[in-house]
This record gives sequence, C-alpha cells and structure tokens, in this order.
Amino acid sequence: MSAVLSSGLATPQAAEAFFAEQLKYRTDPADLAADLVAGEVGIVVLDTRSPAHYQAAHIPGAISFPHRTMNEESTRELDRSKVYICYCDGIGCNGSTWGAYKMAKLGFQVKELIGGIHWWRQDGLAVATGDEPGVLTEISIQCAC
Repeated sequence: MSAVLSSGLATPQAAEAFFAEQLKYRTDPADLAADLVAGEVGIVVLDTRSPAHYQAAHIPGAISFPHRTMNEESTRELDRSKVYICYCDGIGCNGSTWGAYKMAKLGFQVKELIGGIHWWRQDGLAVATGDEPGVLTEISIQCAC
C-alpha cells in the first residue's frame, strides 16, 4: 500500500476549502514582493525578530517590531485598516507566528510570511540593512512557484 495514500484522501471540495482557508493566513515572498514593488498601501510588513537581526538584514519596507514587545500599548498607534504581514528568520523560528498571533489577538488583520527572510533571500530578493526600512524597487523572482 502507498505510504502517501494510506492516510486517506480528502474530497476535492474539502481540499479546496482547506487550501482556501490556508491562503487567508499566509503569503509567500513572491506575492509580498510584487505588492511592495507595486506600492500596495493596504499592507504593512513587520519584522518580528530582534533589532540586531533587523539591522543585519530585513525585507525592504519592513518595520522592526519584535514580537516580544507587541502589546496593547505598543500597537496603539497602528492603523487598524491595514493588513500586517509578520515575518521572522524562517523555518526553525516562530517569531512570525507569535507576532501574527499577538496582532490578531489585539484585533489586527494579519498574515504570516512563509519561509521568512530565509525564503525571501532564497528567492533572490533584495534585503535592506541598518535602522531604516528602505524600499523595494524591483524584483527578479527566482522561485519555482
């Protein structure tokens, strides 16, 4: 018997519903980069890592907002009409999950960037350094998606 098929299969309708639901919670580097280059004003990118990690390399346009500092007071001035995209280092780091969880718990609309800055860089996308957010002006996606 197939190891892949031994756990059973969802109906196409159930699979469609499951994957549609997943897309509500996560985005990938290619889609985020396209929105940043296009100047999409409805999203804000949050780097949920430490300030030192942010300074070393971050997604252009991202704001440094370590998840450990997220609370009602620190988010008071944030625009609740925006969608916040949280990211961290990537697989092996749960900073983006914590950030998205805390932001959602505080009433913000959020998505998590899958793969974090690791997959961002793996796709050949530019990073910024230092304290300034920077701007992503062009993309040359190298991912297979």
